[in-house]
Amino acid sequence: MPTMLPARQFSALRLADVLTSSLDAICGRPNPLGLPAVRRAVVILADGLGVSSIRARAGHARFLSSRLNKSSIIDGVFPATTAAGIATLTTGVEPGQHGLVGYQVVDGAHDRVVNQLTGWDDNMQPATWQRARTVFDRAADERVPSFAIGPKRFVGSGFTQAVLRGARYVPADKVADRFAAARSILNENPTALIYLYVAELDVAAHAHGWESDRWLAQLENLDSEVTRFAATLRSDEGLLLTADHGVIDVPSNRHVLFDTEPALVTGVRHVAGDPRCVQLYLEPLQSAVTADTLAYAWRASQGDRAWVYTRAEAVAAGLYGRVAEEVLPRIGDVLVAARKSIAYYDSRPVNQNARGMIGQHGSLTDEEVRVPLIRAGSFER
Repeated sequence: MPTMLPARQFSALRLADVLTSSLDAICGRPNPLGLPAVRRAVVILADGLGVSSIRARAGHARFLSSRLNKSSIIDGVFPATTAAGIATLTTGVEPGQHGLVGYQVVDGAHDRVVNQLTGWDDNMQPATWQRARTVFDRAADERVPSFAIGPKRFVGSGFTQAVLRGARYVPADKVADRFAAARSILNENPTALIYLYVAELDVAAHAHGWESDRWLAQLENLDSEVTRFAATLRSDEGLLLTADHGVIDVPSNRHVLFDTEPALVTGVRHVAGDPRCVQLYLEPLQSAVTADTLAYAWRASQGDRAWVYTRAEAVAAGLYGRVAEEVLPRIGDVLVAARKSIAYYDSRPVNQNARGMIGQHGSLTDEEVRVPLIRAGSFER
């Protein structure tokens, strides 16, 4: 039987340090990224913009690719998914601490699977389910005004309340308008910490793939807007651009319908996670199947193309960072992270719309985990 490969070793430079270091730079403190002191800082989160994609399309992103070197590549988080990645950026702590440990996870108190991007309700309160203080909350303690700029549709959403609390949300639907809003904020405030969110690359990747013309057009637009914005930065203003995860394209003929193999779902009550990072939760009132025996079955079947971990193994390997006791039950009893260019789907639910996605992410591959840390303005010096 194939043996489980060890977890990747995450780099010393972390997504968790990006926004926190920016606040430290505004406050004139030493910081993990070694950023110089500034009065105002902008952090751009380009959803889904992995390092491998920038390199592959370098001619279409000249500004970004020209600033991509060994010191401007960092690791995101596991799972390589938006809920976990953005929460880590905006809180400065790992998923095991803030509690957003996947795209979909189990809410054990209510015996249900919840979507941590869109599934917020009275039983999953943003102020408590996301456990950590945000960097914006800490900025308020320092009397530094903070702003979050993003599409209007996210104003007041549960996810926004969970990960952006403490920041003033500024809605702007076009990418160009978001950068214009950032410039206005910089002009109007002696000090400011700005988070600017770009969703368009991830949206295009899911629908059409990152290798599509649609995705490429969004990359060119982002590169153009960043180029123009960087040229306006003053000597006391710094800019960082990063991402929550990268993307790989998975054609439909690479979908694995794992429920067609009974041993892989026997004893499983809930299926959550992402198609490239499935989280399996066992039926509580049975003893015939344990996390160890289920993981054994998955390794025997899929060990040549997936990393398979029990919850205990994943935590011991440090995949989630330090894990709070309250967060442990949110992590699957067994985790299946794709190594090959495949996606795992359960064909039993009636709604199979998710199988229309081309761009995928969630696992531990370099394509999904390695993200850029592009510096401009005073942060480039």
